[in-house]
Parts: sequence; structure tokens; C-alpha cells
Amino acid sequence: MDVKEILAHCDHTLLKQESTWEQIREVCDDGKKYGCASVCIPPAYVNRASEYVGDSLKICTVIGFPNGYSTTQVKVFETEDAIRNGADEIDMVVNIGWVKDRRWDDVLEEIKAVKASCQGRILKVIVETCLLTEEEKIKLCELVTLSGAEYIKTSTGFSTGGATREDVALFARHIGSEVKIKAAGGISSLQDAQDFLDLGADRLGTSRIVKLVKGEQGEGY
Repeated sequence: MDVKEILAHCDHTLLKQESTWEQIREVCDDGKKYGCASVCIPPAYVNRASEYVGDSLKICTVIGFPNGYSTTQVKVFETEDAIRNGADEIDMVVNIGWVKDRRWDDVLEEIKAVKASCQGRILKVIVETCLLTEEEKIKLCELVTLSGAEYIKTSTGFSTGGATREDVALFARHIGSEVKIKAAGGISSLQDAQDFLDLGADRLGTSRIVKLVKGEQGEGY
């Protein structure tokens, strides 16, 4: 897989609390220049970024981020607000406490509620694998499949660990045929990116791959 193909699977990401508009604009410029699948940015910048890029780049944002313990009503409101502001894709965090309490019906209904609020746009469900047992990961593959969401996503990048090759392989074995995988958190090299895609990931949430390619290829890329 060549570099351009890897970049086409990247959600070029900037979610740091201190992110400024100048930094978000640079991420948007790089996302367009390097042919990324989307840029994943904080909700407060979605409207301005959407107006800035027009139809040239997909805008992704995060819901219930990074802890996932907002109420369902708040997540639905966040999603509706993001869509009004021009978001094309939504990455939501599940309620990890509900997972630990085995409140499977509540977890499923919340994902369904957010999916309905997406109004046909892509939903990626962040399950924060570093906090889960293998049994919980497998159960969440089942719930995400049932929910109608398009993706299951490994990590926020804000917890104790990010994507692992083992988790992506596990997801690939247990998700439904219509569900795709997004690996995120700690993807720091082209080899990492290639490995995750080879294991079955369709998207990569990363801030580093574009920076790496910029450094290697220079402005003539």
C-alpha cells in the first residue's frame, strides 16, 4: 500500500484542549493537500472549519468526549448541534460505566439514539479498549453491529492506551459484515498505519502520519 492510499484512510486529528483556530486551519489545509478521509476536530471549531473547507474535505467531530459519561440527552444534543454546524461524521464515546455494569440495553439504545441524530451521516463508536476486558470488547462488537453505526473505534487517545494490533484483529473477527473499524491512539509510523489497515481497519485516527509524510516529502508532495 503506497503512502497516498494510507493517507486516504486517515482522519487527520487535532483534539488537544489548547487547540487554536490557526492550528485547526493548518490541519484542514493538510487534510486537503494530502487527501485525508477527514479531519477530526473539536466541536467548537466545526462551523468555522466547515465554512473554510466547503465541500473539499469531510469534517469529523467528537461527542461525549473523552469520558463518555454524559447523559444520552446531552450526547444527542451535541450530535444535533454538530450536524447543524456542518459536521459530516460523528465519533461518539460509549458510557464505559454502563459497560462495566453490563447495562447492555442502555448502551445499545444510546448508540441508536445518537445514530438517529446523525441524520444519515457516518457514526463511529469509540469503545476505549484499554479500559475493557476481552469479553466486553466482544460484546461491544455485537452492540455496535446491532446499532446500525458504521464504525467501531478503538480509542479516544486520552486514556491509558491507544489502538493495539490485537484489538483490531479481535474486532475484525467479531463485528458484523456492515461494520468497519477505526484504529486510533498511538499510531506513530507508516508501519503502524500499514499494520492496522492490513489487520482490517478502514480508518486511522492519527495526528502523526501527515506530519511524518510532510517531513519526508516536503512541500513538493
